[in-house]
Amino acid sequence: MITDFLQSDFFRRFKKQVRLKIKPHDKISFLHSLPPYAQILDVGCGNNSPYITKTIQPSCIYTGIDIGDYNQSKVNLADYYLVTDADGFAAKIAEFKACFDVVISSHNLEHCNHREQTLNAMLGAVKPGGLFYLSFPCEQSVTFPKRLGTLNYYDDATHKDLPPDFEGILKSIQAQGFEVQRAIKNYKPVVFWLLGLLLETKSRRNNQVYVSTWAFYGFESIITAKKIT
Repeated sequence: MITDFLQSDFFRRFKKQVRLKIKPHDKISFLHSLPPYAQILDVGCGNNSPYITKTIQPSCIYTGIDIGDYNQSKVNLADYYLVTDADGFAAKIAEFKACFDVVISSHNLEHCNHREQTLNAMLGAVKPGGLFYLSFPCEQSVTFPKRLGTLNYYDDATHKDLPPDFEGILKSIQAQGFEVQRAIKNYKPVVFWLLGLLLETKSRRNNQVYVSTWAFYGFESIITAKKIT
């Protein structure tokens, strides 16, 4: 009986609502907020992002683009899946002129060879009235402790140069006719921050990043915007 309850639609809906309340501004919550049948471009779509996105928004038309088939351990449910090289990445994105209702870039920009060109190409791919979601390591992360799983910016050898410039990115977004809806320099959702506080000693002792460690330190910057022109 307990098993049936845990597998019920009611319990799934309950878990979803709890999750959205305790972590309301991350990529997963953003995906849940989208209307059905959205045309989505996911830039840097590793870590099972096609599977996650299509599971949350099964009616969406999903296009993923990356420079490799990175950590796709789940069934790849993408409608379109593009792999290009690092130097041609921005140019490939730039081919999509105002094609998408939604463009998502979750922890991708910091890996790009041509950061400014990639950002401009992503913004150009959004239709008028469309949405843009961007997340990346905060500028302060260069001073955070080094831990397995990436807490200090340079823990990840594929991170380029310095972290993205938060204020500079906001100006670039606005310059391309977007209205910024949310700009969070250090994302610290309360419940996860408290959990991170409780687990910080263990995280430090084990040299390990846990699911709440980023929230405790405010590792993640998040920007969402709507194209108005």
